[in-house]
Amino acid sequence: MSISDYYKNIREKVGNELLFMPSVAGIVRNERGEILFLNKGNGENWSLPAGAIELGEAPAEALVREVREETGLIVIPSRLLGVFGGSEYRYVYPNGHQVEYHVYVFECIVQSGDLNPLDCETAELRYFRFEDMPTLALPYPKSIFSSDGNDQAQFQWNDEWTKKY
Repeated sequence: MSISDYYKNIREKVGNELLFMPSVAGIVRNERGEILFLNKGNGENWSLPAGAIELGEAPAEALVREVREETGLIVIPSRLLGVFGGSEYRYVYPNGHQVEYHVYVFECIVQSGDLNPLDCETAELRYFRFEDMPTLALPYPKSIFSSDGNDQAQFQWNDEWTKKY
């Protein structure tokens, strides 16, 4: 699905200025443990199935919606892998819209569905082995893609932050 009415209304007011955007992303694996990525076919780098959290949505609900729209799969989030944001997660879309994502990344279990996007944004869906992952649009730490069983949620940390405030 393209931009929601909520974000469209904001964009009409602020144009291409930087917006803070709470969002979700899902790590979906096939039976071989390969990770699903999507390509929008517009020159952007590959990405996880992901998107903005809409007003009134819980992050897990937004994840189910976004994965369904972009992949055709119905998933259940099984655990929170990490929360990422800040200036490293700023992105400029081909149309000039600037965003700074605050991303909740979930591990997902596929319940049903077929790889067949419901939206017109996804040009290609492909599973990749961890070792062969494509260049991504956002700088997620490689460790979140590992299936080593680490149950700790991850986040960015810099010791300098405690001295800054």
